[in-house]
Amino acid sequence: MIFDIGMGEMMVIFLIVLMLFGADRIPQLAKGLGKGIRDFKRVVNGYQNEIQRIVEQEEIKPPPRKMPPPKIDSPASDSKKSDATEA
Repeated sequence: MIFDIGMGEMMVIFLIVLMLFGADRIPQLAKGLGKGIRDFKRVVNGYQNEIQRIVEQEEIKPPPRKMPPPKIDSPASDSKKSDATEA
């Protein structure tokens, strides 16, 4: 059964709800509960769709290209430049 609850337990729960809320309010409660569950499922599906869309976009993107290493001037060439600027 649902959540491992037997028929006897379900009847007790139903009778308690019937006594607390009355027969005329039970349909309103059920309608509100159904609407809440529907809204919750809609939000969860929206998040799942958004996550799936992002994952698919990431799979389509090409991997980033590696940049070549920067050119480093040797210290000897720096001293030649500084000598030229001093003269």
